Amino acid sequence: MPMVNKEHKDRLFSFLFGSEANKQWTLSLYNAVNGTSFTEPEDIRFTTIDNAVYMGMKNDVSFILFYVMNIYEQQSSYNPNMPVRQLMYAGKLYDKYIQMNRLNIYGKKIVKLPLPKLVTFYNGTEGQGDKFLSLSDAFECDKEGLEPDIEVKVRMLNINYGKNIKLMEDCKPLAEYSWLVEQIRENKMAGVEIEEAVDQAIDDMPKDYVIRPFLVGNRAEVKDMCITEYNEAETMEMFREEGRIEGRMEGQIEGRIEGEGKFARLVSMLLSGGRTGDVQKAADSKEEREALYKEFNIL
Repeated sequence: MPMVNKEHKDRLFSFLFGSEANKQWTLSLYNAVNGTSFTEPEDIRFTTIDNAVYMGMKNDVSFILFYVMNIYEQQSSYNPNMPVRQLMYAGKLYDKYIQMNRLNIYGKKIVKLPLPKLVTFYNGTEGQGDKFLSLSDAFECDKEGLEPDIEVKVRMLNINYGKNIKLMEDCKPLAEYSWLVEQIRENKMAGVEIEEAVDQAIDDMPKDYVIRPFLVGNRAEVKDMCITEYNEAETMEMFREEGRIEGRMEGQIEGRIEGEGKFARLVSMLLSGGRTGDVQKAADSKEEREALYKEFNIL
């Protein structure tokens, strides 16, 4: 049973589908999403952004398969800003691809690049369905009728248990991950603490599930990831509530911008970099928050 680095800070989704040890699951997911039938996992080349290289930026899973650059994100709460985030990830990944392949983007010959496919796997509880998210929805409305010169489309798929049956049938590891998340959620609703809820879900997982041996063999890391994700979700909800309260109390546009704009950007960048401890500091202290705004150049 392959083990993982004890310093692993990924989400559970990344742990399952972004690992060299589990390339067959990544390929199964790709085939299910795209309706293909590729059979060689070793054709996958992971390109996931490392926070150590790009400070404050880390995506969930990205990989190149033949001519396709795939950027996958998992979200446990609905985020309509995924197109701009995916655009930022794609820019970094194309920059890296161009440098690694020594491509000349200043010459007279067109440079061939992998085709981008951007997907968000949503398993939140807000009841969001499958949809396409567009970057153009974020642009300020132009009364002169100008068309934007940049567009980004992100396909959002609901992977909650019982949703997207065909997708789940085509990718057994994804269906099992969906079941696990649902079991943890049900255990929590029954009043069980998060650590015990994860343990119980793993123990109750059917013996024939393909991801079960991997989860059991890396139980400590799986629990740590689930606890971190649960705490992140609670913290994000607290921020959203703080922003609403702040806006109501002050009755000022600036208050809403601070609560929903700068704060949200800061939290997103901290979580992308695995800096969950700093998220709590930002929530508790205005001084810490201002220092982090300065660090990430958030004006």
